[in-house]
Amino acid sequence: MDIKIGYGYDVHRLEVGEELWLGGILLPHHKGAVGHSDADVLLHAICDAFLGALALRDIGFHFPDHDPAYKGIDSKKLLSETWHKIEDLGWELGNLDTTICLQTPKVSNSIDAMRKVIAEILHVELDRISIKATTTEKLGFVGTQDGISAHAVVLLKERKKK
Repeated sequence: MDIKIGYGYDVHRLEVGEELWLGGILLPHHKGAVGHSDADVLLHAICDAFLGALALRDIGFHFPDHDPAYKGIDSKKLLSETWHKIEDLGWELGNLDTTICLQTPKVSNSIDAMRKVIAEILHVELDRISIKATTTEKLGFVGTQDGISAHAVVLLKERKKK
């Protein structure tokens, strides 16, 4: 069986008055992520991990921020389209492991909801989706609450031929 591993990373600036979409859910907070789409940093990192595993470039190549079609788009749609590309090439998910780096708000109580959203988009069991969260102990742009970042690692397995 052939396997591929992909890594994704994304970062967005945080500003007062913006919405904070994370893992496909809207979190109440006075600051939100700034971006061309809904700026869901976790879903963007996951897309990049999938694309990277198969050397398909990055999310910006497939969904360019200069294209008005993607202005304000729900990142769940981006993840769904990315996943369809991966499946169409004959791959399935082994597992997905992610880390959100955010000083505030605390997201621990939202992780199960995020996992469920992602598992539904990918049509996989919940135990294949891992989401962790950490602060940066008030260091760097995450620590000063100027930004948010996320990391994702995926293991893809070649789908068995029927």
